Amino acid sequence: MSTNYRYSDYSIEQLRAEIGKLKEKAQKAEQLGNISEVAVNERKMQVALAYTLNPKDFKAEKIYTLKTDPGYTFKINYINGVFAWGHRVNLLNEMNEQEEAIPISLLGDAVKYK
Repeated sequence: MSTNYRYSDYSIEQLRAEIGKLKEKAQKAEQLGNISEVAVNERKMQVALAYTLNPKDFKAEKIYTLKTDPGYTFKINYINGVFAWGHRVNLLNEMNEQEEAIPISLLGDAVKYK
């Protein structure tokens, strides 16, 4: 395992192997009760997973469900690499003021309005 890595340089197979290793690390940390290590490994896993997706599948100005937070959707302002920059929107349709970047792997389906 390399200490100097960039997921953008990994092949899909290497990314999948890395995701598996990170999942194992997160599970071991959870068994040991190390919650912060669980969070770090899950975040790394989401970033690695984002590199297996096509950023062109996600569009600015569209709103997507959030896989990890059903109480919010996410409105994309723009995509930079495998990160979506935008704002969380709550169930009352109130948008968070602070812009944030999240890995595209956290985005679910585009929200369809009637």
